[in-house]
Amino acid sequence: MQGYNFSKYLPNQSDGTPFDRLLKIFKEMLTYTSGDVAEALAWLNELDKEHKLTDNKYGVGDFIDDLKKNGYLKEDDHEDKVIMTSKMEIGIRQQALEQVFGKLKKTPKGNHKTNYAGSGDELNGDVRAFRFGDRHEYISMTESIKNAQINHGIENFKLTENDLEVKETEHKSQVSTVLMIDISHSMILYGEDRITPAKKVAMALSELIMTRYPKDTLDVIVFGNDAWQIQIKDLPYLQVGPYYTNTVAGLELAMDILRRKKNSNKQIFMITDGKPTCLKEGNKYYQNSFGLDRKVVNKTLNLAAQCRRLKIPVTTFMIADDPYLRRFVQEFTETNHGKAFYTSLNGLGDFVFEDYERNRSKNVR
Repeated sequence: MQGYNFSKYLPNQSDGTPFDRLLKIFKEMLTYTSGDVAEALAWLNELDKEHKLTDNKYGVGDFIDDLKKNGYLKEDDHEDKVIMTSKMEIGIRQQALEQVFGKLKKTPKGNHKTNYAGSGDELNGDVRAFRFGDRHEYISMTESIKNAQINHGIENFKLTENDLEVKETEHKSQVSTVLMIDISHSMILYGEDRITPAKKVAMALSELIMTRYPKDTLDVIVFGNDAWQIQIKDLPYLQVGPYYTNTVAGLELAMDILRRKKNSNKQIFMITDGKPTCLKEGNKYYQNSFGLDRKVVNKTLNLAAQCRRLKIPVTTFMIADDPYLRRFVQEFTETNHGKAFYTSLNGLGDFVFEDYERNRSKNVR
């Protein structure tokens, strides 16, 4: 299985039905194989031989039949192969959310709170004196009547403007995020798979936003020699290519996407393991992977400054620890007035979630 260790994903015998147990690890394999069903099933067969995941009552063939019956797999008539359905794609994202952000507890639907209270969107439980211009539907009749009884007595009851109290509300902000994922060749070099954790974090973040912060927006772009936008449903299929790292193209596309958003709060998250090594000049590519090329770096820093002027902070999640890369990221971060995190692959999800949550409280007034 190409050196991948799936032992930590092996299901317990008490985890539901045989189908449920196999489905959990099969989703994991589909993430590693970028949605290649045939390869994932081959891995599952090998794992079954080694760890005896099935028995005489329920085999891998039964599991495949159940996947089709339950709408997780279907036949692709054009290419004569079995492919994932949208139900499986959603299931993979949900499993990534549980793995990466499993510590989260479900909360009522809502968006990102700001530090301002006033005539806003959501009640916060507090009350205050009525002020001209307050919306009448937020008047607390219980508190207002209580004030009238105290101020005027029960026998001579009357309700005046001075007796009125309103329920305090909080403004809610909406956040538009562009997530940039490096798919250059270095993301799988040196015997380390960096793209799968990055992909998992992207799937978890997308599922988090769609379920917990539905008014926020998340756009995902990938960058190698060029940059292009992908749909959230395409994340399980994401693969690294034989690319250099054109960070400039990624930032330009991210800025273009965010210009079209009406939200006041905009941000870019960039997951990468290396330095920028590529520019596109007309129809040609300028490439240099040996050290830090100042021509490439300066163009990247210019865009960092442009993002700062547009009030778009860039948070860089660097999954490499080379000292000269740290210097570049530090220079980029200072230019943008953004943030940078140097993290291992295992800690990437925590950093992304914590920073996303931290950026929820922003003044949009």
